[in-house]
Amino acid sequence: MTYRFAYLLAAAALPLAPAAQAQQAPAAAPAAADAPWPEAWFEIFKLAPGKQEEFIRRIAQADEVAAAGGFPPIQLFFHENGADFDVILFKPVTGIEPTPEQAAAMDRKRKELGMPSGPAYFVNIRELVAEHSDSKTYGPLSAATWLAKLDKWRAENPPRKPTGAAQ
Repeated sequence: MTYRFAYLLAAAALPLAPAAQAQQAPAAAPAAADAPWPEAWFEIFKLAPGKQEEFIRRIAQADEVAAAGGFPPIQLFFHENGADFDVILFKPVTGIEPTPEQAAAMDRKRKELGMPSGPAYFVNIRELVAEHSDSKTYGPLSAATWLAKLDKWRAENPPRKPTGAAQ
């Protein structure tokens, strides 16, 4: 019976496999050369020894706070192979600020969960982190979109003419 359940579960999950998604996903339309680029932050963490689970549980609490305001969870990427990190947080830059009602709902949830805020949040989360870096990025973008933006910039900004230097 256990094998049958596992087989049914695997069969049900098959359409969710990355290869199936890649075949079914429509191609995104390229952004116009003058459209603003999407932006995102990537935060890369190497966590203190033995603190991985606690860190992830705190991120889960932060997701609960965000959900109270109607915001999506933080997207996490966990180390499997390669470079020396434990987890990468992906945070798209939306420019959306919470309304006063959303901020109040999020603050109530934070207090309900007993989560620190402000400087206390920083001090508490750093207890779990050995190393941290972050980068603000443009993307996701296709090569064609990036090149279109570069070509537009070059058309609008011709090279400087040489000054009176001796030739």
